[in-house]
Amino acid sequence: MNSSRLFILVLAASCVLCGHSRAAERKPNIIFILADDLGWTDLGVQGSKYYESPNIDRLASQGIRFTNYHHCQNCAPTRAALMSGQYAPRTGVYTVGGIGRFNWQIRPLRPVDNVENLPQEKITVAQALKSAGYATAIFGKWHLGQNGDYHPGKRGFDEAIVTMGKHFDFNTQPKVDYPKGTYLADWLTDKSVDFIKHHKDKPFFLYLAHFGVHSPHDAKKELIEKFKPKPGVGGHNNPTYAAMIYSVDESVGRVMATLDELKLADNTVLIFSSDNGGVGGYDREGIAKAGGITDNAPLRSGKGSLYEGGTRVPFITRWPGVTKPATTCGTPAIHVDLYPTFLEIAGTKPPANYPLDGESLVPLLKQSGPLKREAIFHHFPGYLGAGANTWRTTPVGIITAGDWKLMEFFEDNRLELYNHKDDLGEKTNLAATMPEKAKELHDKLVAWRKSVNAPMPTPNKPDSTAQPADGKKKGRGKGKKRASE
Repeated sequence: MNSSRLFILVLAASCVLCGHSRAAERKPNIIFILADDLGWTDLGVQGSKYYESPNIDRLASQGIRFTNYHHCQNCAPTRAALMSGQYAPRTGVYTVGGIGRFNWQIRPLRPVDNVENLPQEKITVAQALKSAGYATAIFGKWHLGQNGDYHPGKRGFDEAIVTMGKHFDFNTQPKVDYPKGTYLADWLTDKSVDFIKHHKDKPFFLYLAHFGVHSPHDAKKELIEKFKPKPGVGGHNNPTYAAMIYSVDESVGRVMATLDELKLADNTVLIFSSDNGGVGGYDREGIAKAGGITDNAPLRSGKGSLYEGGTRVPFITRWPGVTKPATTCGTPAIHVDLYPTFLEIAGTKPPANYPLDGESLVPLLKQSGPLKREAIFHHFPGYLGAGANTWRTTPVGIITAGDWKLMEFFEDNRLELYNHKDDLGEKTNLAATMPEKAKELHDKLVAWRKSVNAPMPTPNKPDSTAQPADGKKKGRGKGKKRASE
């Protein structure tokens, strides 16, 4: 072989090796798909015998499924925690709207005023990932401030189109035209697929925030017809709701197919979850007027409650080469964990002088060891009504440590203690029979509240004032849920 030919072969081999090296060194893409109001059992892989979710089920077969993952009790506080990496006492976002939404004046406590827009000083996970070289996008429900500098386009997202409230004839911000009759879940997926294709050559972070399966419950007619003949099972029986779930599942399938088509799947972390529990399970709590379209059994209650039916949600992650296919993890995890998880995946450090309340889940994804912390927390210093002066929740604080969960209700200082290993449905309050355990957890809950300066509701006095979300003169709330919740 002459020297020139040998040089060419060596050069070609070097280029191939360099190409492989660059591919191996490229930071993983991150795609986070968030459903809205999808309950813990609302998927086939989560136990439903009525709803169908073949693509999400397939995703779970290829990755790890967390069985003890938690968000907040309703939409906005979950999204604030996800984007900021901080618990609600640090952001002030506890619920949707102002405290004047519900008739708290008949209760013993005045709620803590609620912040509706994510404060400007909060550094979003999109900003952190953008600084690490990621292209960033959000399509769908933001719910942390729609206008001006609060819009996600000003909070670290290179591309940002937000919309919620309707599944057909929806409005977007900024305004984007689309064909009449377009279904929102399909349109958001179109935008997401386009983003992936346009950014396939560099690391990207895509936040696909579906409005499905939130009310108003509306779906494509052909999918409703698909489920009409199917008999309901275990509180899962609504064909429109089933069709909405199916559309969200189709979205996940299209994203997965796009990653396969572009040969990006092996270097993409794909996560699917929901922002709070499903709308249902209220009858068992004696608050039938809250309505319901699904059932979270065996979990107790549903959206708007701090029992497990309101906060425990599906959480599925596929990270090829890292997560072991078809595995589960029962370690308690929570919304604030995603920020540090994404940063570790991206190989970047947290923002300087910016506290993160969560812990990276990467050790659990790798099954390489336990987390360092002892517990996760919820703090809800307000009320969520259910109609006719009934309540999905009153002010409450929660600590979950392993199999144990302690709830402290602030109106009367009542404690409820549950062991989820033996009592996932939270039927037996052990606080009276296990006072030492209750005290141990309560002391830790109080210490945590002090560490994050968590504000507490105050006694309801005649001069207590509410601050309505719309800035109009305060009126008596009627306990109705808003479509945006």
